[in-house]
Amino acid sequence: MQFARIGATGKEIPALLHDKKYYSLEQVTRDIDADFWETNGPARAAAALAAGELAELTVDGVRIGAPIARPSSVICVGMNYAAHAAESGSAPPSVPIIFHKAPNTVAGPFDPVAIPRGSTKTDWEVELGVVIGRRASYLDSPSQAHDYIAGFVTVNDLSERTFQLEVSGGQWSKGKSCAGFCPTGPYLVTPDEVDARGLRLRSWVNGDIRQDSSTRDLIFGVEQVIYDLSQFLVLEPGDLVCTGTPEGVALSGRFPYLKAGDVVELEVAGLGRQRQEFFQG
Repeated sequence: MQFARIGATGKEIPALLHDKKYYSLEQVTRDIDADFWETNGPARAAAALAAGELAELTVDGVRIGAPIARPSSVICVGMNYAAHAAESGSAPPSVPIIFHKAPNTVAGPFDPVAIPRGSTKTDWEVELGVVIGRRASYLDSPSQAHDYIAGFVTVNDLSERTFQLEVSGGQWSKGKSCAGFCPTGPYLVTPDEVDARGLRLRSWVNGDIRQDSSTRDLIFGVEQVIYDLSQFLVLEPGDLVCTGTPEGVALSGRFPYLKAGDVVELEVAGLGRQRQEFFQG
């Protein structure tokens, strides 16, 4: 199944995407949020669709929001692809490197993004995002993790490298939590329709390819990441886990950083494509 949210910021309508048509879920749920996942929302949505109870939505010219409501946490894994670790000047990590993005960075996949004031090193990062469906704490093994996943999304883990690495005091979140720095979507796909072990990830800047890799190259796979996180913190329904970016970012020194007027596009196979135009904040 595929879920989306349609409408102006703060007024999004929860929707089911089926056969390329959007159907309102307003009679099923108030939002694609923790309560939706905790109350068997996908099954209720499927039943309402089968019964012909869902009204079709007209989406032409309407904003596509992030497919999830603001989560309680956005948790990210750093340097989870060996080639990206190398281009960052680091050895591959022996344990997952974890940092947080502010939950209010979650934005629509086509929303324009402001380059922060004083920024000279705004960077792109295509990532596979994992949305949590059940409260997860102290899982017994990585094999349990699949049962705690609500779905998968495309994410752009935007970063300001000076804020992240040079004036951070060693904590990355300062360079990860600028306004709009977590475009998500355009839709969420449930785990029964996704094999997360071999998804192609790509990004482009102004039409030129920057990243082209696969989740096969993850150092720590999705299930290992969820298991590991559960040993140190509590994952709540609706939380977003960003699993890391492959090589091909500006931090490598091979490409210029983003400037006003640039357009970034990115895609995870089967999870939809994003496009952001950048302007000076």
